[in-house]
Amino acid sequence: MEAVILILGLLFVAFMALGVYVSVKVIGAAKRGVDRTITQARRTVEETTLRAKSIGQVGVAGELAQLRLSLRTSMRATQEALQAGVAEDASLSESLGLFQRLSVHGRELDDELKRLEREPDRATVASLLPGLKQRTERITHSAESLRWAARDRARQFADDDLAALNTQIDVEAGALRHWTVEEPSTGAGAAGRGGDRARGAQAGEEGPEALTARDPRAQTGYPWQKAVRPETTN
Repeated sequence: MEAVILILGLLFVAFMALGVYVSVKVIGAAKRGVDRTITQARRTVEETTLRAKSIGQVGVAGELAQLRLSLRTSMRATQEALQAGVAEDASLSESLGLFQRLSVHGRELDDELKRLEREPDRATVASLLPGLKQRTERITHSAESLRWAARDRARQFADDDLAALNTQIDVEAGALRHWTVEEPSTGAGAAGRGGDRARGAQAGEEGPEALTARDPRAQTGYPWQKAVRPETTN
C-alpha cells in the first residue's frame, strides 16, 4: 500500500513539473510573440515618422530623416534577403556574418543621427552632414552589394536548374515520341519474309480449299498489330 502511495505521489509530482515546464514554454513563446509585435509596430511608426519628416521638413532635420530612412531601408532589405537565402544556400552564412558586423556600424550611425535630430545647434549639425552622408553611403553600398550578390547567386542557381530541367524534359519528350521501333533488317529475316510471300502466292493459286487451311495465327485483329510469323521447319 505504501508503494502504491509512493508511486502515485511521484506521478503527481512528475505531472506537476511537466505542467510547470509547459506553462513556462507557452508563456515564453507568448512573450516573444508580443515583443516581436511591439518591435514591428514601433519600427513601422518610426519609419512612417521618418518618411513624413523627410518629405515635410526642409533643411538639416529633413536631411537627417532622409539619411536614417535610407539606412534603415537598405539594412532591413539586406537582412531579409540573406536570412531567406541562407535556409537554402548554406554558403550565405558567411555573408550573413559579414552583414551582422556591418549592422553594428549601421546601428551606431542610426543612433548618432537620432541624437543629432534633437541637437539644437543646427549650424554644427549642418557642418557634420557631409561626413554623415559619406558614412551612410558606405554602409548602404556594402549592404546593397551583399543583397544583390545573394540575389544574383539565387537567380543563377534557378537558371541552371531550369536549364537542366528543360534538357531532361526534351530527352523524355523525344523518348515518348519513339513509340514504334523498327526491327533490324537481317539476311535471315529477309529470307524468311521472302519465303512467306512465296507460300502466300502458292496458297492463292490453290483455290478456296487453300484459304481455309491458312494459319489462324497469321490473322490480325487490329490494323496496327503485326502478323504472327509461321514457324519454319528446317
